Amino acid sequence: MKVDDRPSNYITQLENDLDTPVVTDSTINSIATIETIQSISEKAPCKQESVWVTFTTTFVTIFLAEIGDKTQLSTLLMSAESHSPLVVFLGSAAALITTSLLGVLLGSWMASKFSPKTVEKSAGVMLMLISVMLFCDVFIG
Repeated sequence: MKVDDRPSNYITQLENDLDTPVVTDSTINSIATIETIQSISEKAPCKQESVWVTFTTTFVTIFLAEIGDKTQLSTLLMSAESHSPLVVFLGSAAALITTSLLGVLLGSWMASKFSPKTVEKSAGVMLMLISVMLFCDVFIG
């Protein structure tokens, strides 16, 4: 006879006689279930927080980088000339989404092929090259 099949008063009497709680299959299942729920609830907020932190960081970085750049100025001029701000907004939003998608896809591919340090150095070199080109364009003509 398994301990679980015994009447509950028998288990209580046995616990009193032994001065130790009797662990049954249902107790083990309950403990395992509680531990599983606790581990899931402990992990879930971290994952959500990480997603929101990443989203917010990305939004703020891109938003600040795009304010006053030539893309925004071009959009402003197109909107003023066309007198169709909604159409210009939809076109510029679709373009920004598409370029962002290309950046994400290329970044994901690069992350799978190269070490983070190599990707970081490559991005730095590309930004320096773009800066030199812009400097030459402005001052050399």
